[in-house]
Amino acid sequence: MTEMRTILHSDLNSFYASVEMMFDPRLRGKAVAVCGSTEDRHGIVLAKSELAKKAGVKTGMVNWEAKGLCPNLILVPPQYEQYLKYSKMTRAIYQRFTDQVEQYGMDECWCDVTGSQSLMGSGLEIAEEIRKTVREELGMTVSIGVSFNKIFAKLGSDMKKPDAITVISKEDFKEKVWTLPAGDLLFVGRATKKKLASYRVHTIGDIVTAGPKFMQRLFGKNGLQLWIYASGQDTSRVMNIGYHSPVKSIGHGITCTADLENNGEVWKVMLELSQDIGHKLRVHELCARGVQITIKDNGLLYRQHQAQLNTVTQSPMEIALKARSLFEENYFWHSPVRSITVRAINLVSKSMPEQLNLFNDFAQRERMERLEDTIESIRARFGKRSIYQAILMGDLKMPGRGVHEVTMPGVMYQ
Repeated sequence: MTEMRTILHSDLNSFYASVEMMFDPRLRGKAVAVCGSTEDRHGIVLAKSELAKKAGVKTGMVNWEAKGLCPNLILVPPQYEQYLKYSKMTRAIYQRFTDQVEQYGMDECWCDVTGSQSLMGSGLEIAEEIRKTVREELGMTVSIGVSFNKIFAKLGSDMKKPDAITVISKEDFKEKVWTLPAGDLLFVGRATKKKLASYRVHTIGDIVTAGPKFMQRLFGKNGLQLWIYASGQDTSRVMNIGYHSPVKSIGHGITCTADLENNGEVWKVMLELSQDIGHKLRVHELCARGVQITIKDNGLLYRQHQAQLNTVTQSPMEIALKARSLFEENYFWHSPVRSITVRAINLVSKSMPEQLNLFNDFAQRERMERLEDTIESIRARFGKRSIYQAILMGDLKMPGRGVHEVTMPGVMYQ
């Protein structure tokens, strides 16, 4: 007989806002929203504190709309390096209890503590110890779900917030889970929820009652998987420490404050966007083998193009140059450009051996890498705008502070 598993899902409460409060205690006890582009019309809410949430502020809401709901709302720009730092420190706490710790986003982790219980107590006791340790050592709170599979553990962490523990057992999951809205189940998004509702499937229990054949007919193999999740039959494993869901691309895109009218204006925007991409590649210790661009004109028509690089790179300049050549080869100026996204694709580990190319000037590349290492060090010490290309001075028709994008895992592993 298979041993009953004990899975925890730990979710840091109001993570971005909590980290900001750690660095600025004056923000504690106030309505806070971490926003991109806090000075201009393009900013959106990336995260909010509990007080902001109670006032109706939601993630993805435009800054001015959030301010309208909560006039006392304090807007702060994101500090992703600090969020990554605190995310890593939280995972280190989880790893004191088990080596099966799977990250799901920057602020969430699954932990399989099945093998830890003989030494550390029950799943509930371990969850309580984790909750207290995170609070005492990091000054933040977590909500933890305790259950016999990953799906119900995540449901549990969402049921009570903040700073709470919810246990969903094999004996009581039908009472606790099946009455919840269908949209609470992991991977039931807005479109799926709407389609289910059209068939009068409104709760997780309704999904179970509908049956596997109906769900598969409606959504294919994904529908069958949702039925398995809802019925409590999920057997997906928690990945071990050291496993990282592969980051498939790193990009940065903006909607310009005014339409771009020529190649020169587009080049400046691409070069600026590539600075952040190069930095993120370094943070994740990755290199790009290709570049993709997405262009939207002022008629809202999208065009997307991509190409391989001659050699793998972290260089913002090499990424920007490839993006520019893609644009100039494919865009014929039927309309001005409204928004641009540059993306590093086909990523590989920086430590992966590279096939040499006789036609590349490796001495020049080494000089360029040393220069970019120096630039990165200066920016790390004195700030992002402490050093930059002269061509990026003046009006770039870009929002004053772009919304950064961090690619996180969005799948579970079976």
